[in-house]
Amino acid sequence: AAAAAAEAAGGVVDAVVTCAGTSVPGTATVTVNYFGTTEFVSALRPALAAARQPRVVVIGSVSGTQPTDPDVVAACLAADEDKALAHAERAVADGRARRLYPSSKAALAQWARRTAVAEGWADAGIPVNVVAPGIVLTPMSAGIFDDPAMKKAMDAAVPMPLNGYLRPEDVARAVLFLAGDDNTHITGQVLHVDGGAEATLRGPAHF
Repeated sequence: AAAAAAEAAGGVVDAVVTCAGTSVPGTATVTVNYFGTTEFVSALRPALAAARQPRVVVIGSVSGTQPTDPDVVAACLAADEDKALAHAERAVADGRARRLYPSSKAALAQWARRTAVAEGWADAGIPVNVVAPGIVLTPMSAGIFDDPAMKKAMDAAVPMPLNGYLRPEDVARAVLFLAGDDNTHITGQVLHVDGGAEATLRGPAHF
C-alpha cells in the first residue's frame, strides 16, 4: 500500500520518518514496532532512491539497551514474523511480556544498522539512522507519572541526569537534522536523545 501510494504521488519520496509504535506488553508490540516499520521502509526504497537527497529516520528507544528476548530479536532479524510472534506469545505466557518492547527496539536498531550499508541503500545515497529517545512526555507515558511507584521504577530503569524528561520537540530536532540536507555522511547510527541514560546504563566500556 505504501509503495502504491508513493507511485500514485509521482514515485518520489524525499524522507521517511517512522514514529508509529506501541508499548503494550503483547505480540502487537513486535508486529507494529518491528515488522510494521521495516516493511514500510523497505517498500519505499525505490521511491526514496528516486529522490535528490533521500533520508530515513527510524524512531527507536533507549529501552533497546535493556534486557531483551534473544529469540524474538533473532526471528525479527531473520524476517520470520510467524516465529517472532510465536516466541513473543511464549514470553507473554512465561511472564516476560515486558521484554517485548525492548526486543522490538533492539531488533529495529540492528536492522537499521545492517540496512544502512546494504546494497541499494548507502550506494543509492539513502542514509538510514535511528533516533533513540529516553522518557518522553507524551500521552503514551502519561500513566507512568500518575503512579509514584511506576515513576520511581522508570527513573531507576532510565536515568536521565541531563535536563530530565524529554518533550516531543526535543526529539524532533534530532530527527530534523538527520532527515535534512546537512546530514551528508551519517548513516547506520543510533543517536540516543536521552539525557545521558544510555551512557549511564552502558558506561564507557561499550565503546
